[in-house]
Amino acid sequence: MTTDNKRPPKAIALVSGGLDSALSVRLMQEQGVEVTGVHFYTGFCITEQQRRAGNPKAQNRPNDGLRAGADLDIEVEIVDISQEYLSIVTHPKHGYGANVNPCIDCRAMMIRKAGEIMREKGADFVITGEVLGQRPMSQNRKAMDIIEDEAALHGRLVRPLSAKNLPKTIPERENLIDRDRMKGFTGRSRKPQMALATQLGVDDYLQPAGGCCFLTDENFARKFRDFFAHNPEGRLDHDQIMLLTVGRHLRLPGGAKVVVGRNEGENNMIQGLVTRGAVPGARLMVAEGVKGPLTLITGDAQADLELAAAITARYADGAPEATLMVRLWAPPEQEQGAGRLFPARAAAPERIDPCRV
Repeated sequence: MTTDNKRPPKAIALVSGGLDSALSVRLMQEQGVEVTGVHFYTGFCITEQQRRAGNPKAQNRPNDGLRAGADLDIEVEIVDISQEYLSIVTHPKHGYGANVNPCIDCRAMMIRKAGEIMREKGADFVITGEVLGQRPMSQNRKAMDIIEDEAALHGRLVRPLSAKNLPKTIPERENLIDRDRMKGFTGRSRKPQMALATQLGVDDYLQPAGGCCFLTDENFARKFRDFFAHNPEGRLDHDQIMLLTVGRHLRLPGGAKVVVGRNEGENNMIQGLVTRGAVPGARLMVAEGVKGPLTLITGDAQADLELAAAITARYADGAPEATLMVRLWAPPEQEQGAGRLFPARAAAPERIDPCRV
């Protein structure tokens, strides 16, 4: 199909790297639509955090949106919305899903941004991989209508995988695309999409329903809620978010927060955040003479320092019954011998477990 001036129809596609968005692009390409992709960076991507923490597998993994674009033979633009995104994460108009995922607000923001790009580039419509009924919060009919309304697209949002179960869009009414060549998928099963992927030759995509967002993760949600429970007036920035994604998190009886690195990459990340002042008032602990974690302590920790030292000893490479010397210091006191020493034996599980966030 072509537009009145004989050029092919143009669409902006939200490209996550997942199966549904890839299939939506391919269905439009099958109809001769010229597709440009956008991939939004929110600051809550699991793979990006793993890269920053030095995970070798993540270091060698290409950006999911760019990889999908290469496979689909389309240009994909990476758009950083991370700063603006923080406001909807902390104050979502439509609330959270099962964890701290503001899915309706998230989709509305991304699709609104895609609509702005559509207008800038002179495209005809926006396409997404949404499937009616697939996600309980954001892909029911009411939520999908809210998203389209708040994105200010009003008939120029095409959802090719569920199009036959949704009202006709402007591109369909203008005969830019053929409704009969789109799909009417509904529900949570991915079998129809996987069969379509085989049919269309789409064979490289993220695991269906795998996701790449910390906000849907139950463990991250607990840490997120704990942060605001103890900092009701606090503001999350991207450094604090990164800290919530690394280490073992414990809230000690006196109110101090402890983050214990689990590997060298996390230790380095914690060290870097504290050294450049991204965690105000933070102090660090490390067991001397053995391999082990870097422990970060925030809050009024005076009553909890001995327990923090015992926790540090628990995860260090000493014998469980050994007494280790654990050093506490506050940047910039990082030179050899700075800080206070605590003799500590490994804390027993029954002391640690009640403190886990």
